[in-house]
Amino acid sequence: MYENPYGSSLEARVLSATPLELVQMLFDAAVESAIDARRHLAAGRIPERGRAVSKTVAILSELSKSLDHQAGGELSARLAALYDYIGRILLEANFRQQDDGLAEAETLLRTLRDGWSQMRAQQPWTPAAGESAGAHQWSA
Repeated sequence: MYENPYGSSLEARVLSATPLELVQMLFDAAVESAIDARRHLAAGRIPERGRAVSKTVAILSELSKSLDHQAGGELSARLAALYDYIGRILLEANFRQQDDGLAEAETLLRTLRDGWSQMRAQQPWTPAAGESAGAHQWSA
């Protein structure tokens, strides 16, 4: 039986990731899916474009669900609103079959990803004693 070496590598990365790394991985995947959606739109591949948009929207939903509104306060609310906005423009662009919304979503996702990347670089996180990297929850 064939085993996908990338699947196990991704699983290992996810299981050993810090909360900030997990968020970074989600943003990386969201940006790649937005790029894929634009590429599929340009090539006229409607089902593939739809799948890429759906994947990006699903990632945004997960990011939104991971927000801790009690601890995150106004920042958390603003991020939730931004994730919602990006999801809406993605769906509208997919419906209209136009690149402008896909391009805007990609730009916003890249900006968010870059911000998380800078935060990760400035605030390294290490697990507390007895805590695994994946057990800690990040709150924004």
